[in-house]
Amino acid sequence: MVRIMNYKERESDDGSTFFALIIQGGVELVKSNATGNFYATAKKTSITSTFDEETCKALLGSEIPGKIVKKPCEPYTFTVKETGEIIELSHRYEYIPEVPSERIDMSETTVDDFLSIEKAQEKNHPLITS
Repeated sequence: MVRIMNYKERESDDGSTFFALIIQGGVELVKSNATGNFYATAKKTSITSTFDEETCKALLGSEIPGKIVKKPCEPYTFTVKETGEIIELSHRYEYIPEVPSERIDMSETTVDDFLSIEKAQEKNHPLITS
């Protein structure tokens, strides 16, 4: 399970705005390479949403089934807010749902495709599998 901790307004490439939910995983104990001592931490990431600000506020503290995993990526620089230190990272954290939604992603589907699928579902067509 992950918990919705906050939300942030973001801007898309086309200039429109949307809200991203800031989510956090459970507590993990990690051993410091520098001191050898353990410290408590939690993985954090954000996921985009279609919600307005009021809905995002109402969702704070809610839990979502899934987990946050560390994924390798191209190296990038990151500034640590507390210290101002600039570090290079080669990973990001990504949310993985427990059970992915079977909803059709309209960004990769044309309206005609969607209407064909909808009609096939209505007729219990073998083209559609659940």
